[in-house]
Amino acid sequence: MNLKELKYIYFLGIGGIGMSAIARWFIANGYTLAGYDKTATPLTDALQAEGISVHFDDNVELIPAEFLANPKETLIVYTPAIPKTHQEYNFLIEKGFTLMKRSQVLGLLTQNLYTIAVAGTHGKTTTSSMVSHILKNAGKNVTAFLGGITQNYGTNFLINEGKENVICVVEADEFDRSFLTLHPDLTIVTSTDADHLDIYGDHNHVLESFRMFVSQIKDGGRLFQCHGLDLQAYTAQESKEFGLKNGDFRAQNLRIENAEMIFDIVYPDGIITDCSMLIPGFHNVENALAATAVALSVGVSPEKVKEGLATFKGVKRRFEYHVRSEKSVYIDDYAHHPTEIEAFLSSVKALYPQRKLTVIFQPHLYTRTRDFQEGFAESLSLADDLILLDIYPARELPIEGVTSDIIFDKVSIQEKTKATKEEVLDLLKIKKPELVVTVGAGDIDTIIPKISSFITLL
Repeated sequence: MNLKELKYIYFLGIGGIGMSAIARWFIANGYTLAGYDKTATPLTDALQAEGISVHFDDNVELIPAEFLANPKETLIVYTPAIPKTHQEYNFLIEKGFTLMKRSQVLGLLTQNLYTIAVAGTHGKTTTSSMVSHILKNAGKNVTAFLGGITQNYGTNFLINEGKENVICVVEADEFDRSFLTLHPDLTIVTSTDADHLDIYGDHNHVLESFRMFVSQIKDGGRLFQCHGLDLQAYTAQESKEFGLKNGDFRAQNLRIENAEMIFDIVYPDGIITDCSMLIPGFHNVENALAATAVALSVGVSPEKVKEGLATFKGVKRRFEYHVRSEKSVYIDDYAHHPTEIEAFLSSVKALYPQRKLTVIFQPHLYTRTRDFQEGFAESLSLADDLILLDIYPARELPIEGVTSDIIFDKVSIQEKTKATKEEVLDLLKIKKPELVVTVGAGDIDTIIPKISSFITLL
């Protein structure tokens, strides 16, 4: 595939967070774009405002005529979430258009760039965004394809300035083995927990994919892995570890002051003292260690690392504060796996030990709910009061016997309630919580504005 021969790029599923980042690269480089998505979202609104034609009906007649008239100059980029029964998808295949998955296109775009890839079943969006900000703040020429909207830049895509000394930061997604299209120079692996078992079947196959991924690091590259992952045996490249207490990059003197994490970073050549971040959470300290390791390895000074960490505002829906007053606190987080939920809730409780914690959680996917029901119940039992919503199906059809009840019945706390999204606000009016969090990867974010408005008035 020669990108120079292309003029038109058509996206099936353009509103996805990873898809829209790639779309923005093509826009920035002068291509003509259009796309389909199932529903309108703030992301598709933003893309339309940037000049991209987007429609929301699966209708071949809505594909722009100039795209259909020039198949040799047109590339179709699609997400694996597009069903094989999709009319436009099948029409474009029948007409002989070139179709590539998002991950394949990302591999194509990065193959000639110095690439930092951030992988892991948890933490990759925050860590890749943190790396990008530290590098950009330090004056590096950065382009970045991210899995979330960074609060510093209001986008999921950063464009480089000129073609000299470009460093490309990518979020390397393990879903559908997408990251195997990448051959990075530097790699961070934050975690390799069991997830996406609807794709992988079992944890061993998840681990196998991560081992294959790190084996693809370019000669002379480096692997930075969370302490205890033991992936170094699968790459011929240099490997370093990071971790809260153990590793080549680790934290010491970690304490909480005014609901903020303060810590020192110990690294092979010294110590960076009194680092602070605007985003809290023990897991985010660990993400900061990974970002520091990579930044130092590409020549960022310890002083600039500290400055970058202190000015990083985080990613939307990752430990995102919506209300933060003396009376009330409301935080939203994208956590949708038991390990993520445990890390998030543990951090919230450590930050606000005197407050009663009310958790509103929406399970994501029937298969994930079924496969990790015990883990969900255990992590959600960290709450003082739980409001559990119905499962958000995303790409899946219902599975008999799999509802949020299988989590609810196993949660050990006494104060727990099942509810619909529409009932949440009425429940909160009764409870008047002093510390409330919404958690989940589905459409729970649609009720954030109403919750925020109510909590503000408490």
